[in-house]
Amino acid sequence: MAATTRSELISPATRVAFRSHCTGINLRDIAVAWEGQGFAPVAPDELNYQDTGARRSSFQSYAQAVDWSDRSHVERALLVFEDLMRVARRDEWQGKWLEDLTVPLERDGLTVDERGRILWIKTPPRTHDLSGLRDLSGILAELDRVHRDLSDDPAGAIGSAKQLIEATAKTVLRERGLPIDENAKMPALIKQAQKALALDASAVIPGPDGTDAVKKILGGAAAIAVGIAELRNRGYGTGHGQASAPTGLGVRHAHLAANAAITWCELMLDTLRDPAAPWRRTASPAPSQPGHAGP
Repeated sequence: MAATTRSELISPATRVAFRSHCTGINLRDIAVAWEGQGFAPVAPDELNYQDTGARRSSFQSYAQAVDWSDRSHVERALLVFEDLMRVARRDEWQGKWLEDLTVPLERDGLTVDERGRILWIKTPPRTHDLSGLRDLSGILAELDRVHRDLSDDPAGAIGSAKQLIEATAKTVLRERGLPIDENAKMPALIKQAQKALALDASAVIPGPDGTDAVKKILGGAAAIAVGIAELRNRGYGTGHGQASAPTGLGVRHAHLAANAAITWCELMLDTLRDPAAPWRRTASPAPSQPGHAGP
């Protein structure tokens, strides 16, 4: 499995719980559950796990092949978990095995319904492959906060969405070797970042990036980013002390802000990483950094 810099969606604690659960499941059922969802085990010499239990080792050989930060991988792995729980129900297990599985699942923002389906309580936002960027800490920290706060703390999610935009804008400027004004207001910072990638309305570019249609979309994306900052600044997001808590704020507002922020950030990061992006032809090369060959 290729290394990833994205946050894992399922914690090691939950994976350990299901691995321990497999102690009571036969090897064939373990293999059928994983292979039924298209997973294959890693080669024995690649398995980073030692255990005298063949069933736990079998589970781990498949689990190690999962990219736990990839939403599509995780969705399929959760179906595997459902099948492993179904085996216990089929065989009428006694004891607290279900509690041992549901508690770590709930900590990951998941629940098990009456039919045994594993469902998201806090739907994770889309993530972005950030490999290749020099410093990911700011973006990853805010993505984690957005995910954590979506259902339980709408104001926190809105504050984190604003900070995610700010972290992404500063990452773009840093990758382009441009100065960062730490005191810049959000509209100015957003405009500077889009201009650094030739995504501003004033850029004259041949092809689809230069059409009125794309420029309207880019203008809308910039307005979205600014709007999130304004929502937070008006007291609906964390980051400023409030004399009283905001009223009327709900989970739907948190999802609106989170999804809008991630859309803008994905646009910026996709453009930054695109080898054919227009900014590579129109912008001056960024100054070289020690140990880095350029963006």
